[in-house]
Amino acid sequence: MDHPTGITPTEADEHLVREAEKIAVALGRMFPGLCEVVLHDLRDPRHAIRVIENNLSGRGVGDSATELGLARIADPQYPSVIQNYPNRFPDGRPAKSTSIGIKGSSGQYIAALCLNLDVSVLSPVTLALSNLVATDTEHRDQPLETLRDRNARELRQAVEALAAERGGTPRSLSRETKKALVRQLHEDGYFDSRDAAQTIADLLGVSRATVYNYTK
Repeated sequence: MDHPTGITPTEADEHLVREAEKIAVALGRMFPGLCEVVLHDLRDPRHAIRVIENNLSGRGVGDSATELGLARIADPQYPSVIQNYPNRFPDGRPAKSTSIGIKGSSGQYIAALCLNLDVSVLSPVTLALSNLVATDTEHRDQPLETLRDRNARELRQAVEALAAERGGTPRSLSRETKKALVRQLHEDGYFDSRDAAQTIADLLGVSRATVYNYTK
């Protein structure tokens, strides 16, 4: 029976598969050398592979459907998406796969879009990154050092202490009180440290230029 638009179910299914071809090609070209993308036409299981982009498995267009494809053909209730399952390429490389079933107008599976990620390429990278960020646990409970400028830490403590003496937090102080605080820091030699003016400005919530004006 024709669709109301005049398109037969067969034509509608073919159109759907052709649209899926575009998706397969685009996905494969987004991950060159890393992820194989295969579109299976389940209406012709003996020659199911319709598109294979970024070929990593050595298969070709016109090759037969996989076991998963045959399972979908046999059972319309078979899960439509099977995601991130372990797989393996013919040469033994490990893969992570996702298979997406596509149903036609009759409710039967007519195609499957499959992604096979070559995790053998990523495993060495993952190991290298793990080794790179790993730290020695021998001195875990010993605060050996801080990479932050010690003078900056002392300056922050001084600003907070002076602000507390004046009954507030650094940012809550009035303009005149901030000016007096900055002059006190200047007299105490805190401006000799690197980036002192910017640190004070950040703590007080003013500009660096304002801090310098306060010292005059």
